[in-house]
Amino acid sequence: MSEFGGPEALREFDVPERHAGPKEVRIRVRAAAVNPTDTLTRSGARAEDLRKNPPPYVPGMDAAGVVEEIGPEVSADYGVGDHVMAIVVPDGSHGAYSESIVVPADSVARVPHGASDAEAATLPMNGLTARRALDLLDLPPGATLAVTGAAGAFGGYVVQLAKADGLRVVADAKPEDEELVRALGADIVVARGDDVAERIRAAVPEGVDGLADGAVQDGLVTAAVRDGGGVATVRGYRGDDAALARGISFHPVWVVDYQHARERLDRLREQAEKGVLTLRVAQVLPAAQAPQAHRRLEAGGVRGRLVLEF
Repeated sequence: MSEFGGPEALREFDVPERHAGPKEVRIRVRAAAVNPTDTLTRSGARAEDLRKNPPPYVPGMDAAGVVEEIGPEVSADYGVGDHVMAIVVPDGSHGAYSESIVVPADSVARVPHGASDAEAATLPMNGLTARRALDLLDLPPGATLAVTGAAGAFGGYVVQLAKADGLRVVADAKPEDEELVRALGADIVVARGDDVAERIRAAVPEGVDGLADGAVQDGLVTAAVRDGGGVATVRGYRGDDAALARGISFHPVWVVDYQHARERLDRLREQAEKGVLTLRVAQVLPAAQAPQAHRRLEAGGVRGRLVLEF
């Protein structure tokens, strides 16, 4: 896109070809997931950040495809022609909505065995964000974690990773999503909504040890957390005076902290191969239909990830 705005701002552009340099890999992108972060980028929420570079601005934080080039100083368990997935930090014309992209080698891992590129594209950003949230909360096995937005991509991965970590999980869901959230592994499911904290407290009267706020409800959910507990937030929320006075710690989650966490991305691959993580694709659309994908995502109710195919 050359300017910010609605979904119609997404257009095709030719950008200069890049080759893999030292510690880099070039990927022929076959699939790129569509995330809420992409719609924020398109709308101009990151405009000041991005304007340090000339347009076009290319969104996209998840890519999967085929290795085209491996630069010097790269030690990897994949080679040219292999299918890989990568987390991408968009910057100017560098974004996953591209036919080809060059990324740091430590942002890349093999596609899970048996998974398509479209399925693999749903994992890097959302999976690493979920992993980062749990690592920041640092709850011991047996502790109780609440998850809001549990039917979403981030929330679903948090539920599954938390269960793999030995946590007890309380998750929210709309009536039509309750079966899905239980299938993801939630021990207790409560109805979602602005008063979800009350329902979590009814299920866990002493309060949960930690909460991952995938629904971005911020101060509405902190009452569910016990004194001295923790909250992982995904849009930078750092708490209110009442929660801080109760000793609750707030952990804003920035996935860029795990941009170079190849070991963690590869561990997510292993967990997907073992069935610990479920790769959920809502729909695959041609890349030219990116505006339609953004409209559908912004309309709400998407379960799994919309994926653009290149």
